[in-house]
Amino acid sequence: MTQVAVGGRLHFGFSNLSLSHSRLYGALGVALDAPQMSLSATPAASVDAPPAIESVAETVCEQLGVDGVSLQLDQQLPAHVGLGSGTQTALTVATAVADAHNKGIAVREIAPALGRGGRSGIGVGTFEAGGFVLDGGHPTARFTTDRPQDGDWTVPPIAARHRIPDHWRFLLVIPDSEPGRSGDVEDDSIRTAIERAEPAIADRISGLLTRRVLPAIAAGDADRFGAAVAEIGRLNGTWYTDEQGGVYRPPVGELVDSLSGSPAIYGAGQSSWGPTVYGVTDAAHGDAARTAGRAALDAAGIDGTVDLVAGRNHGARVGGDPLDVTAKRA
Repeated sequence: MTQVAVGGRLHFGFSNLSLSHSRLYGALGVALDAPQMSLSATPAASVDAPPAIESVAETVCEQLGVDGVSLQLDQQLPAHVGLGSGTQTALTVATAVADAHNKGIAVREIAPALGRGGRSGIGVGTFEAGGFVLDGGHPTARFTTDRPQDGDWTVPPIAARHRIPDHWRFLLVIPDSEPGRSGDVEDDSIRTAIERAEPAIADRISGLLTRRVLPAIAAGDADRFGAAVAEIGRLNGTWYTDEQGGVYRPPVGELVDSLSGSPAIYGAGQSSWGPTVYGVTDAAHGDAARTAGRAALDAAGIDGTVDLVAGRNHGARVGGDPLDVTAKRA
């Protein structure tokens, strides 16, 4: 039996959505230690899996040329809340099926066939090796406003990766709200945003990345890092204002404003399409950050969960060992 486990991720936004620039998307984010996705796999004559992962398992078995697999979900990431459940689930299934059948697999190579990595490379990058990840985006001329068909792309290359300092923490405030966008609805929203995106916003984000985000993560400065990624998130939100009803989707804006006023939070924003709200902090301010998270929910009159988690500086675990990113498709 094979066991595979991985944590979620935060998505801080894209570097560029304007068709005026040569590279499109270019996402940045961090791997999280929790919440986690984990499952167990054994070879089988056909696919026996929970409905949530059955179709992925069937695709993986077809890609690898194996008969089937029996899968058991041990832990599952909350779906469509901004923590990367789609990519982490798909790649966990692929890795488990391959390992159960003693097949070599490079998740970066199989991801497109599973519909992953078509815009952001953060999910694949954090699954592979964790840490803070900035991906290089896709050639604009190749993607225009439409994502190619599944399998007809390569996952964006990793432009920068840094270790997340051990003392950093990430506050996760997940309000009881409608799930974030996914599937065709997400594709339509992204397409509309790209058609209207102003290149000047991408220019400002580029400056923030090179002069603030990357130096801050390299220096281990949580204060400066939090402020910089929060500003990038706000600028990303201006691209989506018409699609999500504001710079942040309701009720995220109210929560972000509340957290931003806490001295324990160095920067707050919306992860992906939300509704998860993140706050960058550190272990020394962890209790105060939790209190700020609960106070933000109370002030907004919203139920939800508040968690404080560390970053993750390794890829998925396969049988307790780090993922072998040098593996090739069998």
